[in-house]
Amino acid sequence: MIAAILSCWALLLGLGLLMLGTGLQGTLLGLRASMETFPTVTTGIVMSGYFAGFVVGSLLVPRMVRNVGHVRVFAALASLASVMVLLHSVFLLPAAWFALRVITGVCMAGLYLVTESWLNDIATNKTRGQLLSVYMVVMMAGMGFGQLLLNVADPRGFELFVLISVLISCALVPMLLDAGRAPEFSTPTPITAVALYRASPLGIVGSFSTGIAQGSVFGMGAVFGSLIGLNVAEISFFMTAFTFGAVALQWPIGWLSDLIDRRKVIVAATAISALLALIAFNSVQHSTHALIIIMGFYGGVSVPLYSLFIAHTNDHLEPRQRVSASAGLVMVNGLGAAIGPILCALGISAFGADFFMLLLFFNHAAVTAFGLWRMARSEPVPLEEQPNYAPMAARGTSFAAGIASRTVREETDDDSDPGGWTKL
Repeated sequence: MIAAILSCWALLLGLGLLMLGTGLQGTLLGLRASMETFPTVTTGIVMSGYFAGFVVGSLLVPRMVRNVGHVRVFAALASLASVMVLLHSVFLLPAAWFALRVITGVCMAGLYLVTESWLNDIATNKTRGQLLSVYMVVMMAGMGFGQLLLNVADPRGFELFVLISVLISCALVPMLLDAGRAPEFSTPTPITAVALYRASPLGIVGSFSTGIAQGSVFGMGAVFGSLIGLNVAEISFFMTAFTFGAVALQWPIGWLSDLIDRRKVIVAATAISALLALIAFNSVQHSTHALIIIMGFYGGVSVPLYSLFIAHTNDHLEPRQRVSASAGLVMVNGLGAAIGPILCALGISAFGADFFMLLLFFNHAAVTAFGLWRMARSEPVPLEEQPNYAPMAARGTSFAAGIASRTVREETDDDSDPGGWTKL
């Protein structure tokens, strides 16, 4: 394992620097939008631009890589993302910010795709799952620590934008100086949402719901914190708690889901997530520290749902179908993430800041009810036929989903064939 990590140290270092900048950027923009008195709905639309761009980038970048190669695409997209950050501090206009967020989303999707393809090329069948876990930890930890960087300068100034740009630019250095060869590149082709729903109703509903929840938190969490009167430090800890909680509980929840009917873990996790959101709703006006702690537990229980829904879908598919299905679920999750900030902003504008937690509550409660209904209509997969859980980072792409699915494949087959679905 140590040898595998050492073989991709440049990749992981570059990813860590990239995530420091990305984690800081999302929280900074939400907070700065509030400081610039952007209307709440407008802020929601602006923040959704990143997730929309992410979906578009996941579709466009593979062709770019095949045409000009990994290194050039990575360098070009990192440079462009770095420039986009600086332009946010120059053009303090919602329309400009939305366009910049879309372009940033495209760039980040491409950077993740290249990084994940490199990781997959380095990994062997024996180390692939372990490296994916390390990738997830670096990704989420980098994002969490990045949000703490909000405290190093005044968000009203330009210094934090410069810092983000520097971090993204520095991420280029270890990647481009690594002597390793560029890997072969191919991405799984996601299937249509209709075909995916026929195969896995709970998988697609859950993935979409998880996207709404995570898009709302990452897109509007800083705005919510500002509206309820949190200071800059408290907002950074509020967002960091969510991210670090996700890292802490990812493995225990995944381990449990391998031991029993995975649907029971999904229903329990969604129900607990709904309960924590409701408790947080009641804690907003009483204790900031309690709110931050609850948010940490909420992140720990809710973020692993992304991986659980992919694993649940894999439980009901042949090995050769899992990569395409997982890629489809990632796209559905991305669409949910693009809708989440807008839906959250509309509710906050109409009902006040409390709607933030209420949206999370009703979102998870609805999936809990749907999961119970699905359990009543179908038999569980026998434990001996249930593939192992593989962790997925909150913003992994379809390529990462393909890596995760390959870690649980039972045989080598045609990954792109979406045929032969079985009904859950």
